[in-house]
Amino acid sequence: MLRVGMLTSGGDCQALNATMRGVAKSLYKSDKEVEIIGFLEGYKGLMYEEYRVMKPSDFSGILTTGGTMLGTSRQPFKLMREPDANGMDKVEAMKSTYKKLKLDCLVVLGGNGSQKTANLLSEEGLNVIGLPKTIDNDLYGTDMTFGFQSAMEIATNAIDCIHTTAASHSRVFIVEVMGHKVGWLTLYAGLAGGADIILIPEIPYDIKKIAEAIKTREKEGKKFTILAVAEGAISKEDASLSKKELKKKKLKDAGRYPSISYEIGDMLSAETDVDVRVTVPGHTQRGGDPNPYDRALSTRLGAHGAELILGKKFGRLVVLKGTEVTDIALNESAGKLKYVDPESSLVREARLVGISFGDK
Repeated sequence: MLRVGMLTSGGDCQALNATMRGVAKSLYKSDKEVEIIGFLEGYKGLMYEEYRVMKPSDFSGILTTGGTMLGTSRQPFKLMREPDANGMDKVEAMKSTYKKLKLDCLVVLGGNGSQKTANLLSEEGLNVIGLPKTIDNDLYGTDMTFGFQSAMEIATNAIDCIHTTAASHSRVFIVEVMGHKVGWLTLYAGLAGGADIILIPEIPYDIKKIAEAIKTREKEGKKFTILAVAEGAISKEDASLSKKELKKKKLKDAGRYPSISYEIGDMLSAETDVDVRVTVPGHTQRGGDPNPYDRALSTRLGAHGAELILGKKFGRLVVLKGTEVTDIALNESAGKLKYVDPESSLVREARLVGISFGDK
């Protein structure tokens, strides 16, 4: 009997079910007798022995279904070594559950923080396989994460829908896209949606340069402007602050602005005479069903994960390199983020078509 544990951790996305299906179907098609244990609400289920024994039928009909049938939760890596409210050692509890259920492997579907914990458990002696989930596409070591393409489609659609109303009313519209630390989602959605200005965390902006870009468009007879703004976009002034100073400023501004887009909108109104509106698609970017790309990618990633399990190659993260699905050591990725390179060809090409990043 091959006993495999499976959990989904961190923020949800559209292709979690599809990826679990890829793993399960590949395992069930092997010549081994397989039992899959699904832990509920991510690492929380592994800590507190909350799980369900899965059946092959559980993995049927879920390729096109968004969300996660196991539920998920956020368990910050920095708190993993701290006891819970009852004094329980979280890491020891997870190891105990793994051993009690006599698991041969634990499959973790998650992003950066989740894979850091997966690597921790691997270093603690458990057999672990990681699968790269995040709509941010910021997991180091893989060219693409599942969930990114579907989220980009939704964010792009939001920008598409804003175009007509912006043009009708001759307004400046700010569309806020998810992404606290990296700008992949905003950059791609901005490109695909025809945004005129794209603001991402990796390229600090100057509000006067944004205002200049808007005025230039007005002089060219263009009566509206679309800004795609990452929720983690940062001004040059704020980027120069220390972490302590920046935290203090954010606390001060928290009561004034719900998010960075409202702050930018307020400053633009002061710098120009334009009518500014803000749209925040928010968690809709995580919702709905996976698009065809993510369904295909998830199936491939899941199948490769199953191949690693059957080959007893543990401590690995399944990744996409170019068009090929392969794997790397968990510790090669854990604790690292994949940032947008401001000097990359992607940014350069965006500038060539006239997109401003608010920096020059």
